[in-house]
Amino acid sequence: MAPSRRAAARAEAGEKWQDSDHVFATRTGRPIEPRNLYRSFTRVAQSAGLRVIRLHDARHGTATLLTAAGVAPRVVMEILGHSQISITMDVYTHVVQDTQHEAMSQ
Repeated sequence: MAPSRRAAARAEAGEKWQDSDHVFATRTGRPIEPRNLYRSFTRVAQSAGLRVIRLHDARHGTATLLTAAGVAPRVVMEILGHSQISITMDVYTHVVQDTQHEAMSQ
C-alpha cells in the first residue's frame, strides 16, 4: 500500500489499525488472505477484458518488461522486493542479455 494510502487507511481505521509491512493489507492493516487478493485480481482482470493469470506470472511479466525497457536492475530489484541483486539477475539475465544483443546490433 502506498504511504499516503496507508496513512489514510490508518486514520480511517483508528484504534482497529494493526501496523504491518505488507504491500497488500486490509482496511485495518492486517495481511490480506491470498484467496481474497486473487479473487479481487481476477475480478479486475475480467472487468478489463484481460486473460486471468496467476499473480506470480503478473509479477514476472512486470519484471521482464521493466528489464527489457532498460530499467536498471537495481530498480527492478527494489520494485520486486528482492533482498539481493543476484536474485533479480539470476531470474532475469536472459532479458538483460537480449537487451544487450539488441544494443550491440545497433
